[in-house]
Amino acid sequence: MNLKEANHLEFVSNFDTFLFDCDGVIWQGNDLIPGVKQVLLELRKLNKQILFVSNNSTKSRKSYLKKFESLGIQASVDEVFGSAYCAAYYMKHQLAFPPNKQVYVVGMHGICDELESQGIKYCGSSDDNENIKDMAHIGDIKHESDVGAVLFGFDVDLNYKKLAKAFTYLQDRDCLFLATNSDLTYPAAGTIFPGTGALLAALSAPLERQPIVLGKPHQTMLDCIVDSKHLNRERTCMVGDRLDTDIAFGKLGKLKTLLVMTGVTNQETLNKTDTIPDYVIDSLGSLKLIN
Repeated sequence: MNLKEANHLEFVSNFDTFLFDCDGVIWQGNDLIPGVKQVLLELRKLNKQILFVSNNSTKSRKSYLKKFESLGIQASVDEVFGSAYCAAYYMKHQLAFPPNKQVYVVGMHGICDELESQGIKYCGSSDDNENIKDMAHIGDIKHESDVGAVLFGFDVDLNYKKLAKAFTYLQDRDCLFLATNSDLTYPAAGTIFPGTGALLAALSAPLERQPIVLGKPHQTMLDCIVDSKHLNRERTCMVGDRLDTDIAFGKLGKLKTLLVMTGVTNQETLNKTDTIPDYVIDSLGSLKLIN
């Protein structure tokens, strides 16, 4: 249903909680989408719960808060649910990751910060940014018995050393294999580049092993959100700009979905998709909640 033809207040009254993707919904790059700040304020006045849900694993919740603050948007740490935090929450609360084990991280500081916030030990990440200089020493990489999991996220410093270590640890089938998301592309600067899912193939293909994926559209993330926030799925709406992640995430999780046209989806793509959103609106900022 196109929300231009609906009563916006009536639409909002159907829900207690709204899950918002960020880039393409709240902002575009570093620019706030017009009208969005007011809509979020009006939703809060209506006592709606707001959660910000992102596949971006490079930022911790505290890093996200800095961006929200820079754009003048009200938000708290507890309202931010990025894939880095989801991975840490899942490991602590769902997997009960053993305290005598550590996680080898292929990824950036956002993941490490969130693991630390949950009291989970880790290694790798920036410690292995310096690549192997002489392949004669590749044999120095050995299985480490205290590494109980490999967590793979977006990493601009990905190198052969990190891949070789992760590959070595994961040959032990008792070592857990997790990924923050499986997005094949990464949108930036008005175009797209290889995403986490593309980089992840360098491990999953030779290992013939698929990771547990935490990010949208995989339901592990939604299960963690429902568990931590005690959500009623029937009274929750997922708002996003991507059909293959945001809208699929909501539909697979039995949530209602609202597609905004300020991100990667255009009308031509919408006309061809099998992933049909429940509602469509030009922009979140055009949601009128004041009579």
